[in-house]
Amino acid sequence: MTAETATTPNARPGQAVLVLEDGTRYVGRAYGATGRTLGEAVFSTGMTGYQETLTDPSYAGQIVLMTAPHIGNTGANDEDMESSRIWVAGFIVREPSRIVSNFRSQRSIDDDLLAGGVVGISGIDTRAVTRRIRSVGALRAGIFSGADFELSDAEQLELVRSGAQMTGLNLSGEVSTSERYELPATTERVGTVAVLDLGVKTSTLEFLAARGFDVVVLPQTTGAAEILALAPDALFFSNGPGDPGASDGHVELLREVLRAGVPYFGICFGNQLLGRALGFNTYKLPFGHRGINQPVLDKATGRVEITAHNHGFAVEAPIDVISESTEGFGRVEVSHYDLNDNVVEGLNCLDIPAFSVQYHPESASGPHDANYLFDRFRDMVMAQQQQNGNK
Repeated sequence: MTAETATTPNARPGQAVLVLEDGTRYVGRAYGATGRTLGEAVFSTGMTGYQETLTDPSYAGQIVLMTAPHIGNTGANDEDMESSRIWVAGFIVREPSRIVSNFRSQRSIDDDLLAGGVVGISGIDTRAVTRRIRSVGALRAGIFSGADFELSDAEQLELVRSGAQMTGLNLSGEVSTSERYELPATTERVGTVAVLDLGVKTSTLEFLAARGFDVVVLPQTTGAAEILALAPDALFFSNGPGDPGASDGHVELLREVLRAGVPYFGICFGNQLLGRALGFNTYKLPFGHRGINQPVLDKATGRVEITAHNHGFAVEAPIDVISESTEGFGRVEVSHYDLNDNVVEGLNCLDIPAFSVQYHPESASGPHDANYLFDRFRDMVMAQQQQNGNK
């Protein structure tokens, strides 16, 4: 699922080909590093935010196509990195910018792709590829350039079809931190939040610290006993890649911590894991939600939020009725849903202090409509602290 045989930054770009598992081929120009990469082809509808997309750990194992035709004109910088490296398996654009013109730019996106060994392709009809994925669903794919471009069509297709399917794939171990680390609260302290790093973004941690939390970031191998030994005021599950159906250990961890009465907030992958912990199933979407322009209805307020998404799986739950958790956690309601396709975008527990959303409220990149969810989390934790203090 990662790039192979990448060349040095001095290599001249030549031809490249994108091969989908259904045999469809698109010939263009090499972009970024040269070589071979395999992954699941998905598309992102954001017109900007490509650096945040590239460095979002949730995209591990995926070849990302940008539907906007012109990419790269604002360049890249250190401030907008959402992690320490690029995580996408490959990158597809219609037309890379020939110049970088933003005052915040420190380098071009081409520089980052080369430095990260990320194999990409440009100069193809990205509209046609997007329509293909929308018609048949997310597909395994490969980008071949340099010596790998000379492989026969049959050899390239065989390599693509031998790649891993995203369904059933657990990728948390590839993106999580290997060691615990901490960020202090940057405003009046509320308490400590334990963050299980399943592919967390830098902006998420900064927003938690800005709400008064001392943030303790933990490897995804951390067990429930270790978390409870920290006596945290709350637990947070981050976004991340892979199939939530392949994360049974994280589901059992969450159930144990919820039964201990610890308040919980989850986003993206963390929403799917809360759904499973409560007894709901998850399923793979045909082509997922990726971009910064997804309309979501907040049922509590009737407000439509324009939100940032990156998910290929979703929770299966009724959006119009209150359900009873089959795992003994009481009543659960769907709090948000997508207005494009009615996909569940949020869960709210009515009898325990826990809620989650499927999208990315940290706005990196994307609109700020959902930033209030961090305030809601802080308020929930403070209410629980007061309740515990009155007992």
